[in-house]
Amino acid sequence: MANHGADEPRTASPDGESRVSEDRWTLHQRLAVRELIHSEVSYVNTLQLCALAIRSRLQQLPQGDLDVLFSNIDDIIKVNSKLLQDLQETDSKEEEQVQLIGNLFLESQEELERVYKVYCVNYDQALQLVESYRKDPELQREIQDTIAAVVPQAGPSGLSFLLVIPIQRITKYPLLLQKILENTLPDASAYPVLQRATSALQDVNNNINEYKRRKEVASKYSKVEQLTLRERLARINTHTLSKKTTRLGQLLKQEAGLVPRTEDKEFDDLEERFQWVSLCVSELKNNVAAYLDNLEAFFRFQPQEWDLDIPGGAVVQYRNLARDLQLHAFPEFKQRLEGLVWQPLCSLAKALAGPQNLIKKRLDKLLDFERLEEKLLEVGSVTCEENEARHTYQALNSMLVAELPQFNQLAVQWLGQILRTFMALQRDLAEQVLQKAEGSLAQLPHCQLSEPAFRKLLEDALGQAGHQLRSFQENFEKVLPPPTIQPLLPGAERQVQALLSKYGPGKLYQVTSNLSGAGTLDLTLLRGQIVALLQNKDTKGNSTRWLVDTGGHRGYVPAGKLELYHVVPAEEKLRGQAGPPEDTRHLTPEPPPAPCPTVSTGTQVVAVYPFVARSSHEVSLQAGQPVTVLEAHDKKGNPEWSLVEVNGQRGYVPSGFLARAPSPAPWGWSLPS
Repeated sequence: MANHGADEPRTASPDGESRVSEDRWTLHQRLAVRELIHSEVSYVNTLQLCALAIRSRLQQLPQGDLDVLFSNIDDIIKVNSKLLQDLQETDSKEEEQVQLIGNLFLESQEELERVYKVYCVNYDQALQLVESYRKDPELQREIQDTIAAVVPQAGPSGLSFLLVIPIQRITKYPLLLQKILENTLPDASAYPVLQRATSALQDVNNNINEYKRRKEVASKYSKVEQLTLRERLARINTHTLSKKTTRLGQLLKQEAGLVPRTEDKEFDDLEERFQWVSLCVSELKNNVAAYLDNLEAFFRFQPQEWDLDIPGGAVVQYRNLARDLQLHAFPEFKQRLEGLVWQPLCSLAKALAGPQNLIKKRLDKLLDFERLEEKLLEVGSVTCEENEARHTYQALNSMLVAELPQFNQLAVQWLGQILRTFMALQRDLAEQVLQKAEGSLAQLPHCQLSEPAFRKLLEDALGQAGHQLRSFQENFEKVLPPPTIQPLLPGAERQVQALLSKYGPGKLYQVTSNLSGAGTLDLTLLRGQIVALLQNKDTKGNSTRWLVDTGGHRGYVPAGKLELYHVVPAEEKLRGQAGPPEDTRHLTPEPPPAPCPTVSTGTQVVAVYPFVARSSHEVSLQAGQPVTVLEAHDKKGNPEWSLVEVNGQRGYVPSGFLARAPSPAPWGWSLPS
């Protein structure tokens, strides 16, 4: 009986043990939940200390360094503060608390991944800054003192201790959830939710690691280096030659159709759009550069500074307006154009260089990937280095596919903003010019005219001015007919007579500009020299190259540099000679110059035609220029050339180009009133 009575509690123990077991599970579960919430409170407080107290006290560091060190910590604080608030609200619902915690992490999965992957990518750069500070003992001591005053537990690690906290926290979430899951009964309703939450946070960490690896690959291949030819040659070795040869072979096999080419429609569409954006930026940059060059040329053109010899009135108003625009409106417009359009456009073009380089590298890595895939199918395995090359292509391609859409969108928005700014600047300039012009126009006599009346006034004024200009041109051509052919060189009459008697007048041509023979059979001739045509083409049948005779040499000259020389009967000579002219033929260019009165030594005459000096023995003339005749003939007594003095220079000029100043009937034209 005694034994039987002693055994009775054992028969009832399964229920008691079950309750004890459940209580133990519940206790451990609550401890795990408490650890999650309490550690989250401590974590958020530390983040706030970093963002507010420590960052504000490190003002001795440049702002750029602070941005790198603390990265997007403000975004992390915002996300984790919201998460902490929601976690604390679950304390009032003990029975559903575990399930609510699982749902909270599932809902926060995307936000956590978004903010923490940015911080993790920038973490290595922040550590490099921390290492650089250690080279400056005084700066390092100031940083340590600042951190020790706010976060004593940081110890000697200082900044490194604080910067690693967000990375440790995101990696600890799966462990904390796993601990809660281990202390939750498998048949509980919260168990599958916690399983999904734990798996989701593990995926967040995996995605962050993959994103960090892609960014490292992108950073490696997106650098645009400006290397000299010598530096490029120095980088060539057997390994690079082997890689490039293998890629070229793979590309040739694809072009020949021996192996298939990998098709990626999604990436091809993204690349096409990127290249389109890049082309638009390049074209706009070239156009804006040309616009700025034309603007510079426009600034250099200042007609308002010229003396037009026109009395006041509208001209004075125009000059004042033009000077005002030249000194204020246009320089201000150019300065704004360079700052608001040109510089952002250059920055956008520079931003496109990195992705452009990545796209080129992707093609190289794609060729490696395709070759390794073939090897994997044939052999069944690849080396670790080859497997790393495969992963490099996959990471590079995944990153481009994921980020090119956003980059293209931002580039198009950037480009559109630049265009809108350019149009706004043009509009502002037009309004400014119009505003300034209205004040000047109000002082003009015709400012009150209607638009049709003003157009009629303008047409009449232009018609009257055009008629006067045509009349002036006709009178000028009648009084001063310009010569079409240069005069003969001094002493060339005998040579011309020889060519005339040998070939006849129809074969004589005059050189219109100086020629320098480039070939062995090409002639070097002076402007105005007479030659005789032998054949109007060369030995190859080229009609632009003629064979001529100078009277001493034969050779080829360009046909476009020759003009037919006309021989006319001699005219009466009025240079002190009486009686009939000599019974000879006189060679002159056509049309002949007008007869000149007798010109004696020391006489002041004027140049009737312009003349360009061809040697140091001659002097240039301008039509209407006053000339002093020193000798009415050359050294051989030839009256066709006269020794003159012009502006202090002495030399020979054709006598037929000189005449006494005529006294024509008064004529002229006046400006429209």
